[in-house]
Amino acid sequence: MHLTLRQLQCFSAVARNLSYTRAAEELHLTQPAVSMQIRQLEQQAGLALTEQLGKQVYLTEAGEEVHRYAKLILQQVDEMDDVLDKLKGFAGGRLRIAAISSANYFAPKLLGTFHQRFPDVNVSMDVTNQAAVVKQVIDNEVDMAIMGQPPEHAHVEAIAFMDNPLIIVAAPDHNLASRKRIALKELEKEVFLTREPGSGTRGAMQRFFRQQKLILTTGMEMGSLSGIKQGVQAGLGIGLLPKGAVEVELMLGRLVELKIKGLPIPRHWYVVMRKGKRLSIAAEEFRLLLTNEAVDLLAG
Repeated sequence: MHLTLRQLQCFSAVARNLSYTRAAEELHLTQPAVSMQIRQLEQQAGLALTEQLGKQVYLTEAGEEVHRYAKLILQQVDEMDDVLDKLKGFAGGRLRIAAISSANYFAPKLLGTFHQRFPDVNVSMDVTNQAAVVKQVIDNEVDMAIMGQPPEHAHVEAIAFMDNPLIIVAAPDHNLASRKRIALKELEKEVFLTREPGSGTRGAMQRFFRQQKLILTTGMEMGSLSGIKQGVQAGLGIGLLPKGAVEVELMLGRLVELKIKGLPIPRHWYVVMRKGKRLSIAAEEFRLLLTNEAVDLLAG
């Protein structure tokens, strides 16, 4: 087979997006150009790699196999580029990060510092839920990830770089807001606003209630921390949130931290990588920024 990297890049983009249109947008090509590359790859393979039912694109069995090998080949090419960058002297490169959505309150500031130091590095950050972040790390689709609860997985390593305590907050006029000491058992009477299934914050809350042998009553599900904050302020319930994510609201008096025995829940932020992954110079520099400087940078 006489394959080209362009054919594999186009096919990999189609396989990830299951859409020729989105693949073309990602690669900055026209849709006919992407379709032509896929047709040429199918001719080389002697098998159909995709099929279309209505408007939806699916991978055939052969397409699944080609996608698996294409990812490995393209990852090897990226690693070769990184090695050559090291030999030439670091100037630019690429940094791919995944982060859970609750990291949004501090990650942009750290990325801003990194960009000031290394303006030629092309940085991409995918903000999504815990389950999707873990999958990207395990599939080697990102250099590293930022999350609050690293997975227990043989192919993953995690380094704690910053405290991430979880507290329970309420609206200032909530009946518990003025209490100096609240028993854990009283939480069973309250309605909690929660993140969607797969969220690390929701998982931490469920684990805490199980450990304390408490019954958790949930109300509305919110797709973001800001949604929970707004819902709590509106009196729809109370919420368990990272303390760093609500510092502004606490300072302005829009939210109140409830004084509950056994809280805050001690947690950490972690930088998570696939075990044995060879980091590029750019990725290694960002990892060092997280582990050595994040606390001081965010305190400043």
